[in-house]
Order: sequence, then C-alpha cells, then structure tokens
Amino acid sequence: MSAWYGIRGSTDPRPRVGSRRRVRSALLVTVSALGVVTCDRANNPRTPAVAADRRRHYNTYSTAGEVTDAHGAVNIYAETGSGALSPTAAEARRLVYVPNSRGASVTVIDPTTYHVLRTFKTGAVPQHVVPSYDLTHLWVLNNGASTLTPIDPATGLEGRPIAVDDPYNMYYSPDGRDAIVVAERRMRLDFRDAQSFALVQSLHTRCRGIDHMEFSADGRYLVATCEFNGHLLKVDLSTHQPAGYLPLDSLGRDTASMPQDIRSSPDGSIFFVADMKAGGVHVVDPVRMERIGFIPTGPGAHGLYPSRDGTLLYVTNRGWRTLKAGRHGPGSISVIDMNTRRVVATWKIPGGGSPDMGNVTADGRELWVSGRYDDEVYVFDTETGELTHRIPVGREPHGLCVWPQPGRYSLGHTGNMR
Repeated sequence: MSAWYGIRGSTDPRPRVGSRRRVRSALLVTVSALGVVTCDRANNPRTPAVAADRRRHYNTYSTAGEVTDAHGAVNIYAETGSGALSPTAAEARRLVYVPNSRGASVTVIDPTTYHVLRTFKTGAVPQHVVPSYDLTHLWVLNNGASTLTPIDPATGLEGRPIAVDDPYNMYYSPDGRDAIVVAERRMRLDFRDAQSFALVQSLHTRCRGIDHMEFSADGRYLVATCEFNGHLLKVDLSTHQPAGYLPLDSLGRDTASMPQDIRSSPDGSIFFVADMKAGGVHVVDPVRMERIGFIPTGPGAHGLYPSRDGTLLYVTNRGWRTLKAGRHGPGSISVIDMNTRRVVATWKIPGGGSPDMGNVTADGRELWVSGRYDDEVYVFDTETGELTHRIPVGREPHGLCVWPQPGRYSLGHTGNMR
C-alpha cells in the first residue's frame, strides 16, 4: 500500500512550486510488508540510487572516480568542503534539529539567531536526526516507539511517522540502495530498501550495543562499534555477512572498552574509534582489523566530527565514563590532527558540561553538539575553541543534526557526508 506522509501544521497540502519534485520524492513513501527477503545480489541486483549530485555512485566496489582526485589520491572528504552544498541541500532551510530522548520531542533552533523556534512531539526516545542518502529528507529515529518521523528540509516541518523496528541509529550503503537500521536492543543490522524501508535482510550479530559505523573508501565494507562488549564488527556489504571482529582491549576482555563513534581518515587507511570508558580514541587498520594506536582525549570520548578541510577531528568528551552521569561534568572537546594523530587543542566548557553528538556547520566555522546530561546545546567557534552559546533544550538531547551539510550524499547518522 502507499501512503502520503503529510506535513503537520500546513493548511495547504500542496508543496511549494520550487520544491514540488523534491518534496514529493521526500514524503511519498511506499510502505511494504516487512517480511524478510533473501539477499542475492548476483541474481537480483539493484541499481545504485541517484545521489544529490544527480549521479549514481559505487556501481563497483572501487575508490576510482568516487573518492579520488585527478592523480588517483584518495580523499573521502574532498566533496564536503566549506560551502560545497549540492543543489538539493541548497534548497533546505538552515536549521538545527535536536532530538530530546527523554522528552519525546525535537527542538528546532535557528543557527543565525541561536534562538529556539519551536519544539514538536515525536515518538518515544528519539535518538538521532538522520539525513537521507539523497538529502531530500531528514528522519527522526524514535527508538522507543519503533517509528521514524520524516522532516521536510525545505520547510523544517515534520510529517506522519512510519513503523520501523528498533531504530537506534541509521546509515546508508555508499551506493544508496540500503538504509541500514541499527537495531541496538536486538543486536541486529536491518538492511532495508532506502526508499520504501521494506526489509531486505537482517544480520544478527554478536555485537552487544551495536550503535555507530563507518564505511571503507571503496564502499565494500562497514565497521560497526559494539558498545557493551568492547569490539568492532566488520561486515561485507556484498553479502551482508560478518567479515571479522576485533576486541579493542589489549587483553581481549569484554568490558574494558566502550567504543562509540567511528570515522575514517581522509585517505581511508585508518579508522578512529572513540572509547567512552578508555577516555580516548583508538587508531585501527580497517583492512587488517588491527588496533595500531591510541590517542588519550578525556573521559567519556564519544562523538567524532571532521573539520571542513578534512585535516582535524573534533572529539566530544562527555566527561563521564559511564552511562549514568551527573550534571556539569568535566566535559570538553579535543581536536586531533588526523595526519600526526596528536591532540593539538582542548576546548573546555566553563562550569562543566556533557558534549555528546552534533556536527560542524556548512561553512566550518562552528561546531554544534548536544549536552547530553545538561539539557542544553553547545556552540563552539572552531577557530578559537571558544564556547559562544549555550542553548537550553529538552530532556537528554542526543543526535543533533545541523542542516544543510556539504556533500554529494549522506551515509547517515547525524550527517556523515561524502
């Protein structure tokens, strides 16, 4: 069956003429029966999706022509530089969306005035706000309600939710065919059709607390973090099957590590993995699945965000090494030079705080992150490291999304762009 997921608060159901085609593609969602379909790419291939640059990407698993320059050098962030908005993203209204996990709501902030515009209700426990692969819409992941709430980026208005099981987080395969729903409670990755959300295949894992992931530069593999047993999981996207596990603790124990966010170096040769319990960032070879280094940052290392030029990595340190925490903790931001793999600056929060998830603005001048245990949002000047604004929001803000973002397509989370 098909359903129109209309925008709340609008008296005219017709989209504006300038965005008719984009809004229609964003919100006309076909909901199919969510039965398991056998995944056989050899006998039943699916065409890669059209990205925001009007091209199809990763027809084959190769870096060539996807993330390489004229000389063949790999830089996965080359198309995400300051102001490099696609035509689709350029039509979006400039807003910041803050999911309040304990408030069952999303707070909408104007990033030019730093004022809260409104707060709207969602399903229970919204975790992240995720841009779609083609950048035509945003999805609020209501983990407790097992629903997704659509947002039209052109207006900032929400539509009617659809049912999707246990959506703690969500990513997209580099070819845009699959929405990969991270069903954390069920220790499962659900590969769904990126347009209809019909279930293609479920991968049951040994990954307790599976939550974040990053993709290889050639588009062939993903590596996911296992928060509650301290491992990384590598998955072959050609088969949707595990290709390896890596314990992050040198002794192989299950509880000495709590990996969180994971991001690639520009050339794809190493992955950085934030570890909340270890208080820093692991350096991992994603091909050999080996831990090759560790960078101390601060207690509760959690979110990872590349700078607009792809040289720096901003690390949010929540200030607590445990899930239960108090207010006004010793939270901070560490800045890592991705080439030297050293911390080059630390930004403190006056009076304490708990920086968690967010992103860099399109021009690269600000870093916006949620204050998980302090019910607020922090805005940092990326040139000086100064905390310029603290904005009160709802209860337990989490996966904040700054929109629009530069890039040709979204790989999910709060705006992992390429």
